[in-house]
Amino acid sequence: MIRRTLAITLALLVLAAACGNSREFAGYVRTPAPSTKGITLPELGTSSERELVAANGKLLVVYFGYTNCPDICPTTMQDLTVALRRLDDATRIEVVMITVDPARDLEVLDGYVKSFIPTALALGSLDAAELAAAAEPFGVSYLVEGEGSGVEVAHTTSLYVVDDEGTLLLTWPFGIPSTEISADLNDLLNGRRS
Repeated sequence: MIRRTLAITLALLVLAAACGNSREFAGYVRTPAPSTKGITLPELGTSSERELVAANGKLLVVYFGYTNCPDICPTTMQDLTVALRRLDDATRIEVVMITVDPARDLEVLDGYVKSFIPTALALGSLDAAELAAAAEPFGVSYLVEGEGSGVEVAHTTSLYVVDDEGTLLLTWPFGIPSTEISADLNDLLNGRRS
């Protein structure tokens, strides 16, 4: 009887430990997961096009924003910078920032994004249809109105993670702490998908 009770207790402790180690993603998973395969944008500062798919064995973090953003864009980029510093292997993460305000950003976005993450790429296009096609699988919306100093921009403020097959794995709404972003990225790098 004592052996049976001990075996049951041990089994329950193992089960409780296994359950205690699982954590929920801080970001959310869309079902079915959208695909970014075949979607490209010009890489600013070069003559290259960049497909919105991670390189083999890597993850691609995508952000849609603009350089004149007073608060959300720089906060998001700084949070991502801190999250990347906490990773076990940050070399497996690629970052792109796509401008939703290309008329003002095409000449300056590359320097802006590299001031946060030196390896990040700046993408953008003055072709409205091309930019809309890139935003569509992410569910990104944006609006740029006005001219000169009276320009106003509104945009979706989430970060996105895409794998090397072009699958949108996770979406982080604005305000997710950098510790949670890095924990999610480590889980994804280790093969977790749900």
